Amino acid sequence: MRAIYSYGTAGVILVVGALWLGSGTFVAGGNGPGNGEKPIIAFIDKNAEVGEVHHEGEINPHLTIAERVAEASGGAGAPLVSVRTETFNVQPMALEVPLRGRTKAKNSATITPETQGVVTAVNAVKGQTVKPGDVLCTLDEGTRAGAVAQAESALAQAQTNYDSNKALRDKGLAANNTGIIAEAALRQAQTAFDQAKLEYDRAKVTTKVGGVVQDPVAVVGTVLSPGQPCATVVELDPMLFVANVPEAQIARAELGLPAKVTTVTGQTVEGKVSYIASLADEATRSFPIEIELPNKDGKLLSGVTATATVSMGSIPAHLLPQSVLTLNDEGALGVRSVKDGSVEFHPVTIISDSRDGVWVAGLPPVVDVITMGQEYVVPGQKVNATNVTGTPASEESETAAAEGVHS
Repeated sequence: MRAIYSYGTAGVILVVGALWLGSGTFVAGGNGPGNGEKPIIAFIDKNAEVGEVHHEGEINPHLTIAERVAEASGGAGAPLVSVRTETFNVQPMALEVPLRGRTKAKNSATITPETQGVVTAVNAVKGQTVKPGDVLCTLDEGTRAGAVAQAESALAQAQTNYDSNKALRDKGLAANNTGIIAEAALRQAQTAFDQAKLEYDRAKVTTKVGGVVQDPVAVVGTVLSPGQPCATVVELDPMLFVANVPEAQIARAELGLPAKVTTVTGQTVEGKVSYIASLADEATRSFPIEIELPNKDGKLLSGVTATATVSMGSIPAHLLPQSVLTLNDEGALGVRSVKDGSVEFHPVTIISDSRDGVWVAGLPPVVDVITMGQEYVVPGQKVNATNVTGTPASEESETAAAEGVHS
């Protein structure tokens, strides 16, 4: 039995060896076809050519799918690969910079008296809208009214003396130098009256700006001195939007650029850039910016969180479906197109994305982009292209599109 088992095993080994020799191929190190595969004759005849062996009908593993399709369709009489294209024209893409900030009152003025006195009346309440010239507080007149009356009487007497002196000088009954003295006395009396009247008017504390009255507001009986607040007036029209622009984008910022501001309360207002700081914030390396917003109805409040979109012009670009983007063999991002029946590859740079697609730069003004089948063709390959727009790109249309964007 042991002898039969030994002969049987030897027979199986001989059969396997005969089958292997019949294949004519030796695979070294367990490598696959085309990578370490050698003809057995190379071990017998050292002069035999040793290299990769590709039998007829075999697929070269080093080729991409697109290259295999191109190789298969490149033969004489082979049908061309069919692709679908769509014509895309260059168009202006709006450059918009989003900012996050808050609203801010343009001015907050503290209204103070120019003289000292006891508050006898408060003529405004918190939340009231006032105009320039409105009286906010009234101070005790004290002796101011008497001083005005006395100065007015002295002015009238000085005017009478001047008129009498002039009449005498006209008749030659008074020296000319007496007129100079009378005129000086009249001017002095006028100045005294003006000062007394001004001091009397100072008892009424008025605002020089319009807006909404805020705290602090004085109360009746309070003694106010110059510098102490009668009330605070916040100027809400125009309103400001304040934010910081990153230093990478400050070069594009300009005064007067249009902007749209939306608050967290749902209000949307359009305004213009009114201020750009010349000095960056030391902590954030960003530049403060202000956008002036009309607020005649006073509905925009100060200190509300908001976002702004500043329009900085436009640049020529193409709006493409994201599905047409692909990579070439070097890993560059781009799109494949068809021109004169041949495939071309155009590297692109993504500028922005939106709900409608991606904005890219780097394409000709008018281009027929492959929308279906771009993964199965290679640059230079002849294809059968079907343009779904019905208007394939031409040199004339490219020139027209370029002129349209730059005009």
